[in-house]
Amino acid sequence: MATETPPPSKAEHQLPSTEEFEQVQESAEFAELRRAHRSFAFPLTVAFIVWYLLYVLLCNYAGDFMDTKVVGNINIALVLGLAQFLTTFLIAWWYARYSAAKLDPKGEAIKSRMEGGA
Repeated sequence: MATETPPPSKAEHQLPSTEEFEQVQESAEFAELRRAHRSFAFPLTVAFIVWYLLYVLLCNYAGDFMDTKVVGNINIALVLGLAQFLTTFLIAWWYARYSAAKLDPKGEAIKSRMEGGA
């Protein structure tokens, strides 16, 4: 038999009002949280899209270069294609570390203040 905690009743936990959400959204602390997120996410997104489009363009227009053998039957196209996967996982890992160190504490502070009314 599973023992689950029942959801909090309305008496125990009251949601912030629309005005409180708007006040937090206009606060300097929330603006800093958004800036910190955007300063990380936007440049990396643009960089990865450029890297991906470069790979596609090389595959389409630089066939001889991409067909260059690196080792045995492994060519540059395969190496760069696998590098796409590697960079995807590296960016996800980097963002998780960045978020845990920089974004989560700020977000948690805002959340606890709103939920606690402090």
